[in-house]
Amino acid sequence: MSVRELVVLGTASQVPTRHRNHNGYLLRWDGEGILFDPGEGTQRQMLRAGVAAHDLNRICVTHFHGDHSLGLAGVIQRINLDQVPHPVTAHYPRSGQRFFDRLRYATAYRETVGVTEAPVDADGDLAVTPGYTLEARRLSHPVESYGYRLTEPDGRRMLPERLAAHGITGPDVGRIQREGVLGGVTIDEVSEVRRGQRFAFVMDTRLCEGVHALAAGCDLLVIESTFLDEDARLAADHGHLTAGQAAAVARDAGVRHLVLTHFSQRYSEPENPESFERQARAAGYAGELTVAHDLLRVPVPKRR
Repeated sequence: MSVRELVVLGTASQVPTRHRNHNGYLLRWDGEGILFDPGEGTQRQMLRAGVAAHDLNRICVTHFHGDHSLGLAGVIQRINLDQVPHPVTAHYPRSGQRFFDRLRYATAYRETVGVTEAPVDADGDLAVTPGYTLEARRLSHPVESYGYRLTEPDGRRMLPERLAAHGITGPDVGRIQREGVLGGVTIDEVSEVRRGQRFAFVMDTRLCEGVHALAAGCDLLVIESTFLDEDARLAADHGHLTAGQAAAVARDAGVRHLVLTHFSQRYSEPENPESFERQARAAGYAGELTVAHDLLRVPVPKRR
């Protein structure tokens, strides 16, 4: 059975707290696992969440600040220790190649798995597979940063009542799916487009064109909301978003499920969920909303 869900491994920003680990997010997409922004402690959080190195097929790093990348060393060494049998590809800003190299070879270990390096240096597609297209968009942060988006190809949903009306049954259903036409009846007459699902991951950034492009029409959007709205000036100075800004992006983009994360340690723990949720709703976002916490699992919304 295919599974599409987000496993939240950490939700802190620059400084972890007693309740929040540095960043780390695993997207399970059918038979693949994509690990986003493994901050310090990610390997241990994977253990706590029941995520194995064998679950990883890709690693996507938005930028090379420590809370988004210091866990790379441990994760890559664990991939090698466990001798993961399939290819693992790493995407990260090309401008940070020296940081990736230092983290990949931070200590001595036996290299048994060939991690494929696929750095990012421009907007566009990074990988096209039967199950999704992975693309990157440039964000606005003091260091070069990219957000990531998965788009499933559109499919077709066969409509039984229309098939019956045209007398198409049994093996002929498969035939019209394969060939597109049967006895003068076209596939468009007996089916409708099944929109592919969309997921986006947006970390450290100010509001910019890339944020809106990544969020457009997403079923599930994971986005930083480091600050509350009263600290908007501080957010802009440091290249971050507020809860209200993130929610306004989701509202305008038609996002179905919004996940807020990457919270500053300046806010007391008990106030985090309520304050961030309240400001997100005040911005007019009416869809499903989650204020993330460590070890949370968030399913990708079912198709309408």
